[in-house]
Amino acid sequence: MCIDELPPLSWVSLIILHLFLALCPPPQADRLVWVAHLRTGDFLRIPPVSDSFPTLPQDLIPTDGRFGCGPSKVRTAQLQSIQDNAAIMGTSHRQAGVKDVVGSVREGLTELFSLPDGYEIVLSLGGATAFWDAASFGLIRNKSAHLTYGEFSGKFASVSKKAPWLEEPQVIAAEPGTAPSPAELDGTDADLVGWAHNETSTGAMVPVTRPNTDALVAIDATSGAGGLPVDMTQADVYYFSPQKCFASDGGLWLAAFSPAALDRVEEIAATNRYIPAFLDLKTAVDNSRKNQTYNTPAVGTLLMLDDQVKWMNANGGLEGMVARTTESSQTLYDWAKSRPEATPFVSEPSARSLVVGTIDFSDEIDAAKIAKILRANGVLDTEPYRKLGRNQLRIGMFPAIEPADIATLTKAIDHIIDGGHAKA
Repeated sequence: MCIDELPPLSWVSLIILHLFLALCPPPQADRLVWVAHLRTGDFLRIPPVSDSFPTLPQDLIPTDGRFGCGPSKVRTAQLQSIQDNAAIMGTSHRQAGVKDVVGSVREGLTELFSLPDGYEIVLSLGGATAFWDAASFGLIRNKSAHLTYGEFSGKFASVSKKAPWLEEPQVIAAEPGTAPSPAELDGTDADLVGWAHNETSTGAMVPVTRPNTDALVAIDATSGAGGLPVDMTQADVYYFSPQKCFASDGGLWLAAFSPAALDRVEEIAATNRYIPAFLDLKTAVDNSRKNQTYNTPAVGTLLMLDDQVKWMNANGGLEGMVARTTESSQTLYDWAKSRPEATPFVSEPSARSLVVGTIDFSDEIDAAKIAKILRANGVLDTEPYRKLGRNQLRIGMFPAIEPADIATLTKAIDHIIDGGHAKA
């Protein structure tokens, strides 16, 4: 059927169709991708496989082809939760319906992370990007210290460096593909230290352990929270966005705050430091205690997040999620070690991420060709981080991704390489 033969659809109808196709996708054998034509409102379906790319055997196609490192795979049940709770869509976020969802998320995360007494879940809008700015206003008293080892772990340090009301931050940098040690921050004169639990761009992880310092410990757990082990007593602020392990949309930040971090927020709020209302952590804390956000949130995101947190807690909690990511990552790294053309980018085994796997290929293999062939067959988002510039694949292994699909993915890559389709 051509475009002219398709009836125009309203945006409401498009949304309903999107939900229907997500909940009841066309059979895989049909090998068709459904898309909405944004100009005409027509609903089209186009074949992803072209003559220039080989078609993978059906048994080498994962049950779900989404392996992106954020946004990440969303479980069908999460989309169903939006439909099941349609009655609260379009209602006030300061009334019971939406507030109940926020409260459920906060309670679920408290359970998932086994939060110590006095710790609180705080949330607001803007994602981790906004949180870096909020922290520069409301958590750093005078000076911060940072461990950086990739694109994202360096962003908080950059924010602190540019803040004219703060002293020059201490920055300890490690090369991409390696991981620094929290002990390198021992004895710092900073009043806040920070690093990323997981560096999304490189697939390296750093444990959450307190350095020998009185500073607050702020951990960027954007891609690690919910998929990596953590002892919350070792952090004062453990912040993240929901589009990675929590399989939701972006636009929110959430954080576990220790009593010391909550006190710091109150302390700075009582000074004459200017803080924009949108980035005011005291406002975020006060609203969170009411199960609200300062600005209007995306309710669909909250519903998907709530469903994912419930699923996590019902399937073994954090320990169960770490078991899933450990199985997936072990499968990927063992496969890479078994092939002479492939090597885990992170050389130190203990620093290899459980949730983001990066695999380098030798010069005779073109990783970009592998990613294109996979994409043409509906296996998506295996490309490396764009700024890293390596001959590499990057694989998301978040809890929602089935470990068996990681195994199938490796077999698909074997088929592509062994068939001579990935020659440089």
